[in-house]
Amino acid sequence: MGIFADRADAGRQLGLRLEYLRGADAVVLGVPRGGVPVAFEVAGALDAQLDVIVVRKLGVPSQPELAMGAIGENGAFALDKRVLSLARVKDKDLWAVEQRERRLLDDRVARVRAGRPLMDLSGRTAVIVDDGVATGSTARVACSIARKLGAARVILAVPVAPADTLRTFTEADEVVCLATPRQLTAVSQHYRDFSPTSDDEVVWLLEAAAKRAQRASSATGNPGLDEDVQIQSDGVQLRGHLNLPRPAAGVVVFAHGSGSGRHSPRNRFVASVLQQAGLGTLLLDLLSPGEELDRANVFNIELLARRLTAATGWLGSRPDTDSCSVGYFGASTGAGAALWAAAEQGEKIGAVVSRGGRPDLAGPWLSLVRAPTLLIVGSADHRVLELNRGAQALMRCPTRLELVQGATHLFEEPGTLEQAAVLARDWFVQYLLRGHGAPGPEPGR
Repeated sequence: MGIFADRADAGRQLGLRLEYLRGADAVVLGVPRGGVPVAFEVAGALDAQLDVIVVRKLGVPSQPELAMGAIGENGAFALDKRVLSLARVKDKDLWAVEQRERRLLDDRVARVRAGRPLMDLSGRTAVIVDDGVATGSTARVACSIARKLGAARVILAVPVAPADTLRTFTEADEVVCLATPRQLTAVSQHYRDFSPTSDDEVVWLLEAAAKRAQRASSATGNPGLDEDVQIQSDGVQLRGHLNLPRPAAGVVVFAHGSGSGRHSPRNRFVASVLQQAGLGTLLLDLLSPGEELDRANVFNIELLARRLTAATGWLGSRPDTDSCSVGYFGASTGAGAALWAAAEQGEKIGAVVSRGGRPDLAGPWLSLVRAPTLLIVGSADHRVLELNRGAQALMRCPTRLELVQGATHLFEEPGTLEQAAVLARDWFVQYLLRGHGAPGPEPGR
């Protein structure tokens, strides 16, 4: 079984490793076709622009699998003088191969770029991303071409590559790789789903990334709302904190777990990741200070669900959020309340995410949930994982169970909370911002 669920999963993990490049004026360049779904996630994690780097190998005429060079867009090329000399390739033969491959490259460019120009790499950091490296020939060429196109710094970032290949890889200034087996028979062995990527999917991902960047730019130039709020429910004032982009298209209401509230560092971190993707967030204390003194209230799922419903109604009464899609993010016991409230409200709730949650506490309401639901569980949180699997079996809505490897219940292990936040972000963007310039489900995935 592979270590990556699919290319998107590999891209999310790679994006977390490359977090240090955020704000470094990087351009993420996916190698079509399979590298582009990975690069899409990396670009999202870094808030970076996404493009493709289309290359074609120039094979020796008598031995086509042996690369004597490669070509890229805008007339870029790279030649291996050692191979040319050893193979005694004549200039006319080199020219004939280049012309044939140039026609094939131009055809691929026309299909995947759909009229979009190549991004200017001059003086910038180029992050070359593929779904894996076997022999390294394509990656070497892509890095060389990026350098020829003016990149000041070239980084190769791949989910998997053989250690021996990486030791001799000099075409990049830096190599980032998640898995480095001694021997690699096929990249596909490291993926549970290695379905082919089509040209149509490449085009779709490039368009979605451009819209994502446009939303981020608009949010930067038009700062939104960031304020403490109070919401009345059951005769008590619930305290919360509302963060909204302008304009707002989707808001995620947080249902905190036992002993947690709007000041929870973990939920505030997750909220910041959602905000960077253009989502509004409402961090909410579901219990008043007096109610928190009674431990039984923490497990009163009906009460907590009622508070979530009140918060949803409050959002619907505000002119700046009345047209927003609403999602719920539930942790621990809050997940049970989120699913209960989602079931009661039907289509009013666009999506639910549970992190280390207890969806089983929603009981008979589970089968009535209609909102697409993502269940995120740490692989080392064995009891909760068992409860999530049981709850998922009772649900009739679109659901997905994602394991964060090595995480325990509170996601305190290095990098695990970041992985959960990225999973939640992608789920909410897909279901709450669809139709607002955000990507929906990927085609053919």
